[in-house]
Parts: sequence; structure tokens; C-alpha cells
Amino acid sequence: MGFLVVQLLFLIWLIAGIASGSGTPEDCGTLDKQSCNDAENARTAIGVGLIIVLWAVVDVILGITYAVYRLARRP
Repeated sequence: MGFLVVQLLFLIWLIAGIASGSGTPEDCGTLDKQSCNDAENARTAIGVGLIIVLWAVVDVILGITYAVYRLARRP
């Protein structure tokens, strides 16, 4: 159950990160609209990539923890 909760939280975080990638050209200061959009897309891609890497690391840690727990309970 706990594993599925962690997966759901990461999925929600990923969707929120993708959805927050839009901004207005006023947020970019002196950049033109195309450069502003490119910068926002790059920022979103880096953020999503970091979330996915963290997700994978947490899954590996949870898997190892579960394996150790199972081995310790074996008669």
C-alpha cells in the first residue's frame, strides 16, 4: 500500500510540474517571446527530468528495503 501511495504522489508531482511550465512573456524581462518560450520549455524539461530521476532513486531504495525486510523475516 505504501509503495502505491509513493507512486501516486510522484505522479501528481510530475503532472503539476508539467502543468506549471507555462508563463507569460512579461516574466522573462528583456527576452523576446521565442527565447522566453524556449527557456520555459527547457526549465520544464529539466524539472521533469529531475522528478523522474528522483522517482527512480526512491523506487530502487524502496525495492531494496522491501527485499531486506523479506529476507529478514524468512525462517
